[in-house]
Amino acid sequence: MPKIVHYRNKCIGCNSCVEHSPNNWKISSNDGKSDLIGSVKKKDTFVKKIREDEIVENELAARDCPVKIIHIFK
Repeated sequence: MPKIVHYRNKCIGCNSCVEHSPNNWKISSNDGKSDLIGSVKKKDTFVKKIREDEIVENELAARDCPVKIIHIFK
């Protein structure tokens, strides 16, 4: 199953991930950084399994992330 790995501590809150995949991403009202909706914290990352049909939109989010902190594993 594909998954997203997000290094949230390095997030700058640009909102690009939310624009590409609003069902998986939101901006936190606490600190302005992106939250990976439904993810599990593992050490310094947040991890979430996604469906096959969510890969493309999240690959776009990873591609457009200016700090390159989103990784998609198939």
